[in-house]
Amino acid sequence: MKPRTLILRTAGTNCDLETAAAFESAGSTADRIHLNRILDNPAVLDDYQILAIAGGFSYGDDIAAGRILANQITHHLREPLRRFVEADKCVIGICNGFQVLAKTDLLPGGLAGQGGQTATLTHNDCGRFVCEWVPLRAVGSKCVWTAGLGDIELPIAHGEGKFLPQSDAVLQSLKDADQIALVYAGANPNGSAADVAGVCDSTGRVFGLMPHPERYVSALQHPAWTSRGDDGEGPGLAMFRNAVRYAQQAAGAGV
Repeated sequence: MKPRTLILRTAGTNCDLETAAAFESAGSTADRIHLNRILDNPAVLDDYQILAIAGGFSYGDDIAAGRILANQITHHLREPLRRFVEADKCVIGICNGFQVLAKTDLLPGGLAGQGGQTATLTHNDCGRFVCEWVPLRAVGSKCVWTAGLGDIELPIAHGEGKFLPQSDAVLQSLKDADQIALVYAGANPNGSAADVAGVCDSTGRVFGLMPHPERYVSALQHPAWTSRGDDGEGPGLAMFRNAVRYAQQAAGAGV
């Protein structure tokens, strides 16, 4: 039985098709559903085992990247999404989706004795949009999505990708709780604290990252694929497979 993935989209989302294709390649069905449908009927979430908030520029990143969508989630979908996570289901936020999750209380969650928003993604130190391929390292053992990955390479494309915890105590709590899941392994492209590229929540099932795994599910997507002579899978596909495998093993997965 195939797990079902809901790809959340709204005005400004532009990576939903690639994200859906990645999940389908990993063995899940994938439906791209507009936020308004979920706001009208939050029970739609009950039909899915995985939720993905795709990249792009939701609502034009007005006010701040991901802020408007985060506010909608916080004020209208807090309880449905809390139940979704408590039901042993997986959530991923990619790039703009990570910005959204960080501006809610879903990711990284309560830390250092604090609740609510404890971290954000803010303007790159270089002051400009950065679009390039970067080396990364999966660290820790808690995150479902990055299990077994090691050193990989993925593309980034963001202007507000600097991970900034609310305090040194929050950053230390992330380290102590094994919630830092992905770090930049070369030059830090945005100034993120502790080179953080992705974090998970305390369950390991809610994951946010600035790089785009959906843009490297095939080796042919890498700009140097011809010189490498590689026509196999890209390492981004492993993240989606990890979540699909988890959903298949969880109670109630499948259609």
